[in-house]
Amino acid sequence: MIPVLVGLVIVLSVTLVLGVVGQQRLARRLLAAGRRVDEDVLATGSGLAEATSVIERVVDRSLVRGGEGSDAEARLTGALATIPQGVVVFDQGGDITYCNEVAAGYLAARHGDALVEEAIAELAEEAARRRDGVAPGRTVDLFGPPRRTLVVKAIRLLHGAVALGAIVIIDDVTDRRRLEAVRRDFVANISHELKTPVGALGLLAETLVAEQDPVVAHRLAERLLDEAFRVGRTIDDLLELSRIESDDEARREPVPVRLFVEQAVERVRPVADRQDISVEVDEPAARLVVAGDRRQLVSATYNLLENAVKYSDAGSTIQVRARTDGRRIDIAVQDHGIGIPRRDLERVFERFYRVDRARSRETGGTGLGLAIVRHVASNHAGEVEVESVEGEGSTFTLHLPVGPGPVAVSAAAG
Repeated sequence: MIPVLVGLVIVLSVTLVLGVVGQQRLARRLLAAGRRVDEDVLATGSGLAEATSVIERVVDRSLVRGGEGSDAEARLTGALATIPQGVVVFDQGGDITYCNEVAAGYLAARHGDALVEEAIAELAEEAARRRDGVAPGRTVDLFGPPRRTLVVKAIRLLHGAVALGAIVIIDDVTDRRRLEAVRRDFVANISHELKTPVGALGLLAETLVAEQDPVVAHRLAERLLDEAFRVGRTIDDLLELSRIESDDEARREPVPVRLFVEQAVERVRPVADRQDISVEVDEPAARLVVAGDRRQLVSATYNLLENAVKYSDAGSTIQVRARTDGRRIDIAVQDHGIGIPRRDLERVFERFYRVDRARSRETGGTGLGLAIVRHVASNHAGEVEVESVEGEGSTFTLHLPVGPGPVAVSAAAG
């Protein structure tokens, strides 16, 4: 029995010794691994418990860092997804590693958009090849519909001196180009509109100074007055258009349709009478109300009436009527004049655009009236449209949302 006990004691002793040695060896390996993973970790001991604690701290720190990286990546991806420009990121091998939703529409595209995909690939390669790492921007015109203009740029991505790939940015500049064209046209048109009467004023004044005949002098003075009125009218229309454009949201107050239609008719009637043109009004129902700016509504209706007078023949009639379906009110101005060619229907609401320039010079038109109508309609959440047959006349209809209160939709109410 004693020899057996002695043998067990020896075996247990050897096992414990080997276990301690193994633990120490494992602890040293864990500590070394921890230090390799994170050099900031300093272990004060060399036991297995301390080594395990080191690994736990390393893992915890790595998880925190990984979480921070994931959050940053998510924020960056979210930001790139919300910008209006397309973004494509390439790696060193020329493969796409990221693209936002806007750019995705140009990749693997069909028809005209394939030109954008080709430009993206070529500029990314050029940026990686160029010494300055910037590829010159390329303008790509897509003829649509709708017609668009895109500017594609590429820049090489660097980390220190190491190239990481390239980033390509696709910017849709269609609206900017259109606004720039509108600005140039506006400056050119207003310069022309003012230069002609101002030049005439100077010439007439110079002639009037040297004129001795009272009859001729009187005729020259009348011409001076006409040209001065023309300049004043152009300036007034410009100021009115500027005021309406800057007032994106019209004042919301109940305005009876009958009120602003009658005011507009009374304002245009002297001009119509001089040209022997009658204005007939189908009197709107008293319950028809629009929520908006009375001054703007009068201005829009007046400009529709004045436009009808300009392009109507003497002895003709202009009809004005208002109708509602309970949701919107339609104010129509119908003339029986020269009409509008089909090719011009889409442009009549542009500033300074006139179908018959010769007739506009005779009537003193500025080409701003229908532009004013369009902006008033927009400010009131409405729209304006035109129907016309060349040689038979035109009908302009101003659509406006109904105002507060009950609106009758019976025949009596229109």
